[in-house]
This record gives sequence, C-alpha cells and structure tokens, in this order.
Amino acid sequence: MLPIDHEKANLIGRIWLPNEDPSLSGPAIVTIRDSYVYDLTHYYPTCSQLLASDDPLSIVREGASKSAICSVEELVENSFWSCSSIEKVHLLSPIDLQCIKAAGVTFTNSLMERIIEERAGGDAEKTRAIRAELLESLDVDLSSIKPGSAEAKRVEQQLRSQGLWSQYLEVGIGEYAEIFTKSPVLSSVGYGQLIGVHPESVWNNPEAEVVLVMNTLAEPVGAMLGNDVNLRDFEGRSALLLARGKDNNASCALGPFIRLFDDTFTLDTVRQLSIRLTVEGEDGYSLCGESTMNGISRDILDLVNQTANETHQYPDGFVLMTGTQFAPTQDRGGAGKGFTHHLNDVVTISSKELGTLVNCVTTSDKAPPWSFGIQALISSLKNKGLL
Repeated sequence: MLPIDHEKANLIGRIWLPNEDPSLSGPAIVTIRDSYVYDLTHYYPTCSQLLASDDPLSIVREGASKSAICSVEELVENSFWSCSSIEKVHLLSPIDLQCIKAAGVTFTNSLMERIIEERAGGDAEKTRAIRAELLESLDVDLSSIKPGSAEAKRVEQQLRSQGLWSQYLEVGIGEYAEIFTKSPVLSSVGYGQLIGVHPESVWNNPEAEVVLVMNTLAEPVGAMLGNDVNLRDFEGRSALLLARGKDNNASCALGPFIRLFDDTFTLDTVRQLSIRLTVEGEDGYSLCGESTMNGISRDILDLVNQTANETHQYPDGFVLMTGTQFAPTQDRGGAGKGFTHHLNDVVTISSKELGTLVNCVTTSDKAPPWSFGIQALISSLKNKGLL
C-alpha cells in the first residue's frame, strides 16, 4: 500500500477511529512511520486545517514520535470491503473539507476516446468502426499541439472544414481546460472500500489518475492516487450528462495517503510519474494499463490555475484529479463490445512514489450509502472536544 520509499515519505491520511463510547468514534488525521500509524488530530482536527498550517511537514514528523494507534498491517487488514467495520480502525479517504475537482480530456488518448464516445452516442458496439474511421481521417498529431496555441487554432479550422470538430476538441486543444466538480465534500471513498457504477450503465471504466492536493491558498502541497469512475455510455449520449456519469455514490476513490511535497518529492516528480492500472474479474478476466504524466497536454500548474483564480476560490482547499492517459478498449463479453466493469472487479491503481489504491466494484445503489457529511463531522469533532 505504501510508497516504495515510505521510510522518507511524509504521509497524511484519515482513518475511522472507534471508541467504546460510540459518540467519541469518528475520523482521525494520521501519519505513517516505521510501519505504525500515529494520530495527528490533536494538532489540527481536519486535514484541510493541517494542510493550511505554516509547516505541515514539521507536524507530520513531530506527530510520528507519539504513541502509535496500530500497525499498518492491522490498518490494511481492517480496511478491505469484506471486513471493514465501524467497530474497527480502518482507512478513509485522506481528505475532508476540500472540494473534489477533476480535469478531463488532458491526454490525447482520452481525447480520442471522448470523441469516439460522442460519435457512438454511448453505444460501445459502434466504437470499433468509428475508432478506425477517425484515426484514418485525422491527418494531424494531436499530441504535438499545445492547447490554446496558434497551431491549435489552425488545426481547429482544418478539422471544422472536414466536419471532424467536436466539443471535446474544444477542451482538448482549446484555450480552456475541462474542469468540473467530481464529488461533494466528504463523499469520496478510500483504500479497500467499494466503488460504485450507476446500476443502469452498461459501458463504464476506471480512470487511474494522479490527484494534486491544494491548501486554502490554492498552493499545491502534495499528491495522491485517484479513481475517477466513468460512465462512457451516459457521457457519450450527451455531454450534459457529465454530472450523472461522474457523480454517483462511491464513484470517487482517493488515497491511500496524501504524500506531502518535500526535498525528495516535488511537482517535478509528479510530472514524471507512471501510474499502473490493473482490473481483475471473478470471471478470470484481467486488464493492465499504464498512464505516464509526461504525456499530459497541459502542465499540471496550468490546470491548478484554471481551477482556482480571481474568478473562483476554495477557502477550505481542493484536490484536482488530473486525468488519465489510459482508456481501456479491450473487448470483454464479446467482440466489439469494448471494456466495461463487472460486479466484484478488483481495481488496483499503483505508483512507486504514491503507493497503491485498491477498490472493489459494485453498483452505486448497493454501495454503503453516504451518510457521514459535514454536520456529522462537526458533531464528531465537538464530541471529542476538538471544536
């Protein structure tokens, strides 16, 4: 679960910390050191406040000298969907009050797949012919174009004249990135928990992404892994169904921990990260893919600045899912049907620098209902005497 160099990594996470008195059970901010879990909640009661502090790194290092809550091994064992319980300490999503934003169509591969979805009208069986036709028709390398540049405008005119222009090209190579709200505050799930796809969806996939973490000043302070679960059939029918296709119960997984930026892990490290995705099905199906951040079309700081600026602020901080290079097209369940999730698929997203995020697929109506919101968090912190 942990980064390969976890001994020197500065990690922040959130756990469910049970208590014999149920009114005192609730989320706790933690760090990891030497395979043990340490509580940081007495410094700052929320992750948002901790990341907004003057020196989060010092707090993480000092907090790791206190008494441990449990071992990492125990935490991992308790966190899997098969044994997770409010009576056991287990992992939660690492963030709390931060807004969950996402950037779409940030890699050429995903750009092409969005255009294909659009032309197929959300019908997976039409994609093979459309994909072949589109690749043959496009006589320009979209990956070489800087979004918003003069060259991008020239290509736009060329594609319009060929009848190949798309709303996805507008955000793929145009001036403005696609930035949307993925999930409400406190709705994301963490390591080991169930992830949900809409029960009516018949064409969907995981999206393995690097997630940037910003403090209250919109400054990047760390990164983690994320799964931006995507309904290709919904969004393919209409881009106006983006919210329906993206924001469902348990449809956003984050974690396992936020890795803070320091001398050994920086924004430049993130710019070169490789993210591996595997899907293992009960039917013996297996899928593997990889996304490399050096193939992104817009710099990650450009995405941050397009999210938070003079027209939009985030006083509790925000996280930003930066998109994926890998959109699975491997057939599953018949020729030409493309990839889609089956119930109980195990999705593993990993990076040497950020660790491993594991989740199991269910439908959003069968995933545990989202019931712990902002009011519940306030009550929990008040009961503990932290407010």
